Amino acid sequence: VCFITHTGGRAQFLGSRIPFRKGTVVDTDGKPLAALDALELVTIGQRRGLGLPGGGPKRYVVDIDHVSATVTVGDESLLDCATTSVHSLVWADHPVSGEVLVQCSAHGSAQPAVLAEGLVRWHRPQRIVAPGQSVVFYDTTDSYVLGGGVAG
Repeated sequence: VCFITHTGGRAQFLGSRIPFRKGTVVDTDGKPLAALDALELVTIGQRRGLGLPGGGPKRYVVDIDHVSATVTVGDESLLDCATTSVHSLVWADHPVSGEVLVQCSAHGSAQPAVLAEGLVRWHRPQRIVAPGQSVVFYDTTDSYVLGGGVAG
């Protein structure tokens, strides 16, 4: 849904397909900060549209617990991770493991990592990849696609 235009937007697109659930925004200590009208419209790394007052430190969505309908916000540094798990792998030719370049965002560049059994180990910490987001593997020369999967 990242590519949905502002005409109607994500809320209209998703709202016509799934029910929205109310949720709560909390800080990393569990202190309630705001109420959400639609948990399904929130994603990891989001900073705006959370109903939080301005003027304080920047806070980002660092976790979403769908069972408890709780969104946790915290410092941007909490978005860094050393590994990303990937499932539903699909290969262009044959399964690959070892050194690869990995791209998780249409706007980002492919980053070096080691791939083994559905786990990406980043050479340098990367921003958390939202569950359900596409993860694409390239050869180390960034010349061709090896395969891809879904962050989980």
